[in-house]
Amino acid sequence: MITIRDITLRRGVKVVLDGASATLQPGEKIGLVGRNGAGKSSLFALLTNRLSNDRGEVEVPRHWRRSEVAQNMPETDDGATDFVLQGDLPLVAARIALAEAEAAEDGHAMADAHAALADAGAFDARSRAQALLMGLGFKTEQLDAPVNSFSGGWRMRLQLARALMCPAELMLLDEPTNHLDLDALVWLEAWLQRYDGTLIIISHDREFLDAITKVTLHLDEGKLVRYGGNYTSFESQRAERMVLQQASYERQQEKVAHLQKFIDRFKAKASKAKQAQSRVKALERMEKLAPVLASADFNFEFREPLNLPNPMLMFDDLSAGYRTDEGDRIIVRGVDRSVLAGQRIGILGANGQGKSTLVKTIARAQAPMGGKLTEGKGLSIGYFAQQELDVLRLDEGPLEHMVRLAREVGPPGREQELRDFLGQFRFTGDMVNQQVGSLSGGEKARLVLAMLVWQRPNLLLLDEPTNHLDLNTREALSLALNEFEGTVMLVSHDRALLREVCDEFWLVADGAVKPFDGDLDDYQRWLLDQSKEAARAAKKQPAAAPVPVAVSAPAPAPREDRKASGQARAKLAEQTRPLRKEMEAIDKRLHTLAAERGEIEAQLAEGAAASAIAEMGRRLKAIADQLEADEMRWLELGEQIEALSA
Repeated sequence: MITIRDITLRRGVKVVLDGASATLQPGEKIGLVGRNGAGKSSLFALLTNRLSNDRGEVEVPRHWRRSEVAQNMPETDDGATDFVLQGDLPLVAARIALAEAEAAEDGHAMADAHAALADAGAFDARSRAQALLMGLGFKTEQLDAPVNSFSGGWRMRLQLARALMCPAELMLLDEPTNHLDLDALVWLEAWLQRYDGTLIIISHDREFLDAITKVTLHLDEGKLVRYGGNYTSFESQRAERMVLQQASYERQQEKVAHLQKFIDRFKAKASKAKQAQSRVKALERMEKLAPVLASADFNFEFREPLNLPNPMLMFDDLSAGYRTDEGDRIIVRGVDRSVLAGQRIGILGANGQGKSTLVKTIARAQAPMGGKLTEGKGLSIGYFAQQELDVLRLDEGPLEHMVRLAREVGPPGREQELRDFLGQFRFTGDMVNQQVGSLSGGEKARLVLAMLVWQRPNLLLLDEPTNHLDLNTREALSLALNEFEGTVMLVSHDRALLREVCDEFWLVADGAVKPFDGDLDDYQRWLLDQSKEAARAAKKQPAAAPVPVAVSAPAPAPREDRKASGQARAKLAEQTRPLRKEMEAIDKRLHTLAAERGEIEAQLAEGAAASAIAEMGRRLKAIADQLEADEMRWLELGEQIEALSA
């Protein structure tokens, strides 16, 4: 159990937590929510002992291991899989212990180290690490690529995989979805639902929070308030709470006014002085309630386009890709589609299939590799790229950015007009001259949105626009896009935004762009089906010999006696014992499942009640899926035992 008791924390002159208290039970999945700058990351730092509180107590069970995503960008030549394996701290400790025991030729220490390796799951650790990487979007050929060869977003995925690899009782995830595509997000969501430790998540993705969390911890004005339920439930409960709080405040104000009126009227009369004095004391004893001060909503809108060409775009056998030193690399080809005025198109597709490549080609950021792209007369594109924040000039302020945009791109505007415009995006006073490098990620994203709105586009190309936006700003963006009179083409892992904005979807897959006949729920099912097919295909390929988990003992020389041979056999038995135990458990489960399937099929053959047939069908499907997974795992274990024996 985690206990936070009357905590006060200051960061500089700012009081981040002020008498905050909360209790979290083992195994709970908690969403930590609050406005930007409220202190959510500071609370994480307290829980991991990176910060010390000024007052109060934070109690986390001493034996609990803690896992969180490191925010620094890793710089190493280690392979991706090896880097992730380093996140499994018990495994790393066991390997170090074995190396030290072998160096000291300490037989007892070697035995203990081998037992620790078995407990840490060393025999399948590499395959588990690679499963994490592939779930987060890495391709097979990238599994052993040097960490330094990946871009910043992919390195943060490596840090996430490393955090997931750690067998922790407490996992802290701060915006884990920021660098993920929708397919990786769906996989992560399923993985976290199966996680059996205590999980605390900071996220601005409401659907992600709704799918995973069962408790919401709201940090506001330095206080922590616990709500039972996911984010949607929290919003409803908090709204009711605020209504009740405001009503209580108004009733108290009426009572205060009534008492004060009596005091003012009779305090000078001797006959009423004692009664007036008692009312003064009543006022002093009264616990003053504060009015409800709701945070100001952020709203903006896209200005009406000057014209709306129709069609806006036409693709004729278009090919998109990029040029390399080895030659042209085509990602999608044969695109024959058109984009009409007013369409709301969501672009779906697994990581690496070419969504961003297609958007960059439409945005003129890279030339088509073949075919023809025809633009409607008067087309004006507003492009929000994934890396858009990186192109801001960190040593300049928001006003300098707007002045340059108005001068070089247009439409032109006077300085006061630009200041007023920035005020709509919460850049007021001295903030308009504050260096962009010192702004938060959310403030930078708002600046990019402001620059986009100023250009008055009629076609919006948005590639992951919500990565750094809080929930209020995401909702404002959703409203603005729905009121926008032009056309929207959107790539996003934010399912709430896709649902609220898009009324049709394109699927980028297998080198082609096709309409997707379905909604986001259908797409998530399609992704899961694709993952299962890929897993089946991988199982059919010849299995590679597992990488040894530690340096093996040298082969016995011809003069070695039977004692050494016996030790080698004992070591092999020790190594394969966990694998054989797991195979025995799978055998028992297969027998039980097969028996259950036979019983259900017999009931169906005899004519089960109509009300029970649907449930029986669902159970048969679940049994079939479990049988398939267990059979694949049984074969994999057999291959590992054979490889170790060889």
